[in-house]
Amino acid sequence: MEMILEEILIYGGGLLLCVLVMFLYVKTKSKKSEIVERKIEKAKEDGVYEPVSLYPFIDPNSCIGGAACVSACPEKDIIGVVNGKGVLINASNCVGHGACFHACPVEAISLKIGTEKRGVDLPHVNQNFETNIKGIFIAGELGGMGLIKNSVEQGKQAINNINEIIDKNHTASHDIVIIGAGPAGISASLQAKKIGLKFLTLEQDSLGGTVFNFPRAKVVMTSPMELPGHGKVKLFETSKTELLDLWRTVIAENEIKINENTKVSEIKKEGNNFVVVSENGEYFSTNKVLLAIGRRGSPRKLNAKGEELEKVAYRLLEPELISKKQILVVGGGDSAIENALLLAPENNVTLSYRSENFNRLKPKNLEKIKEAIDQNLIRMEFNSVVSTITEHEVVLTKNEEELRFENDLVYIFAGGELPTQFLKKSGIEITQRFGYTVKSHNH
Repeated sequence: MEMILEEILIYGGGLLLCVLVMFLYVKTKSKKSEIVERKIEKAKEDGVYEPVSLYPFIDPNSCIGGAACVSACPEKDIIGVVNGKGVLINASNCVGHGACFHACPVEAISLKIGTEKRGVDLPHVNQNFETNIKGIFIAGELGGMGLIKNSVEQGKQAINNINEIIDKNHTASHDIVIIGAGPAGISASLQAKKIGLKFLTLEQDSLGGTVFNFPRAKVVMTSPMELPGHGKVKLFETSKTELLDLWRTVIAENEIKINENTKVSEIKKEGNNFVVVSENGEYFSTNKVLLAIGRRGSPRKLNAKGEELEKVAYRLLEPELISKKQILVVGGGDSAIENALLLAPENNVTLSYRSENFNRLKPKNLEKIKEAIDQNLIRMEFNSVVSTITEHEVVLTKNEEELRFENDLVYIFAGGELPTQFLKKSGIEITQRFGYTVKSHNH
């Protein structure tokens, strides 16, 4: 009898221990889920819950809640786990590393661009980066890849694909004309040089493309990348200046010439070749074309009276050289906020935004701009639009009233327009994609 009681106590104790462990496990999981749910609510409040570019889509039917994706994400708090399933938290902060996609052991994650509600205009590109016009290819940001590392990889891959189908007996002056000298265009130029193609690189602005338009201190790279003709580059927390210096060095080492300030107006088919026409009236004949021009295209204009004045700009290159000025910054996105904050310490800055609240801002930017407004470092005018710009003042319309400010400089950060007309003129098809799955070859 004593032995039976002893066995009951042993088994009962073991069972109790199992129940206790299970209880603690469930309680811990439940607590972690609650923390993630609170983060999701905060993300919704801050306007960073909805994705704005490439983002992970998690299939709840396949997800096993192992959290490998959470650990793999270098940006942190993009993905969390609630009740044993992966969920998005700060989706608009995702920069498209694709690390979560590769880390998932059950392939429950796909990478998408555009949501069911918000479509994204994307050109048609096949797995070799070729558009519906045979011989014209697209790499980098224009095709949906915003991250520098991915754009660099795409530029290199696109050149390798082009090399395989170049008409060896073509009569054009070049094997390929690369349009754009941002991350994808620079990488493509380096790869073209490496494999011995006869190429030409055209850039409408300056070396670095979109990256060159970042404020000086902006960090633009967070993980290592492979640069053709140079090797692996291990740079973290890299500034725009450091990255551009690196590119200049590598381009000089490889004796590559970038034709800057050459904006392309048209690409014409001519037999089996193409003619690339610049706004300067130059013609370049080529067998193949690679577009690496970025999604921004031309900056979006306000169509305000006086917007053509010299004091109006769409980028800020030397914030440290500007002081004691009356400045109007227009826009409510991250670029507008970051630039307003850069200018505020040494200038009188007014920020005009057409909406009644900020939305889709990075949490740090939202925190900093609220603090700057509270401390009267920046004058904030929500629900306002610019109606007139003159040499010495600006006029805003707010709730049908006119607000007049003394003004020396106007910086407009109203986003950019996809170069749709240019693409359509070249015959390239563009479709608005809703929840479009990006193929894994991009990563």
